[in-house]
This record gives sequence, C-alpha cells and structure tokens, in this order.
Amino acid sequence: MLPLERIRELAAGIAGAYGLELFDVTYGREAGRNVLRVVLDRPGPSATAEDSVSLEHCQKVSEELSAVLDVDDVVPDEYTLEVSSPGLDRPLRSRDDYQRFAGRLAKIVTAEPIARQTAFAGHLRGVDGDDVLFENQGGKLIRLPLGLIRRARLEVEF
Repeated sequence: MLPLERIRELAAGIAGAYGLELFDVTYGREAGRNVLRVVLDRPGPSATAEDSVSLEHCQKVSEELSAVLDVDDVVPDEYTLEVSSPGLDRPLRSRDDYQRFAGRLAKIVTAEPIARQTAFAGHLRGVDGDDVLFENQGGKLIRLPLGLIRRARLEVEF
C-alpha cells in the first residue's frame, strides 16, 4: 500500500515553500503505468481568480518532490510523477472556493432537487451562511445549500 499521507505531507511542504498549497494527490495505474499526480493551487480565499500556478512552479515542485521521493524510497514501484494546477475548469470543493470565484461561470449538481432541478449553470455570486448564491442563466438568484452540492466546477469563459 502506497503511503499517500506521507506523499501529501512531503508535497505540501515543498509547495508551501513556493507560496502554494496542495490541492490533490492521486496514485493509480493508467495505460499500463503507475502515475502519481500532484495538483497545486494558490492558497486561501484571498487569492484572486486571476492567480494561477505557473509552469515554472510545477517544474520546481516536480523536481524537488521527485528527488525527495527517490531518496526516501517512498514509492517502491516505477512511476510517472505529474505535477499540475487544477486548471481553468477546476472543481469547487469548499465554501472558500465559492467565495473566491464569485462572478465566475460554473456548473453545479445537487444531491436533491432545488426548484425542481439538480443541475445548474450560471454565475457564482458568493456565499451567505451555509448557502452558495448562484445566478442561473435566466438571471434568477438561487440559494444552493452547501450540504446538498454533489459536485461543482468552473466553466471556461472566452
């Protein structure tokens, strides 16, 4: 069994040195090879939507993390390390994400119907208490309880 918590700890420390935070770590078999995927992000709700993780950041974290993982022999099998950002169509996971990306286009799916629907497309308008404020494509403001959101992600705007 791969010690993902140890990898998360190492990756978070290295990312932190560059003013970044760890968004996700996954390990699995893809196309006949083991892939360790590390996703980096800018920290906290104060970061603006325009902030992004640069290619240079990914390269530096990848080089340092690869060296540490190899020296400590954390991953016993051969693997490919991929370091990236969450991307333009990033998933939204926390109340901070909904606040941070207020004004951006998003799609949200809820576990239960709200106003007789479970899929919503429109603009995030922030957070109020335990609700995400969401303006649908018709311009109507809808309150989506955080506890009912099954998945959400930003949409790419051109």
